[in-house]
Amino acid sequence: MPTPKRRLGEVGEQAAAAYLERCGYTIIARNWRCRDGEIDLVAREGDQIVFVEVRTRHDQHALETITLAKQQRLVALAYHYLSAHDLPATTRWRIDVIALTARGGRIVDYDHVIAAVGED
Repeated sequence: MPTPKRRLGEVGEQAAAAYLERCGYTIIARNWRCRDGEIDLVAREGDQIVFVEVRTRHDQHALETITLAKQQRLVALAYHYLSAHDLPATTRWRIDVIALTARGGRIVDYDHVIAAVGED
């Protein structure tokens, strides 16, 4: 049985995927894993691959939980994904963050930060 935190994360990931689809994105993968970690969502927007980190919290500080170490890990995971799928080096990609606020088991706020994490 999933913990309450895990259930909240699952609700957030489902809501984020539905939001992205409403915005015209195509979801390619959910919870893509490799030896170094997991990417919550992989989507396509036009000709660009979008790696999405989803943060769901009960307060409005979800974005603040993306530390420098987490950003570096997300970039490394993006490169792993591109390599694992034999995508060319010219593939356009970015890392977005979707921060969700939940209250009473429902998502009450979305904050979609496009290109939130860079390669630097």
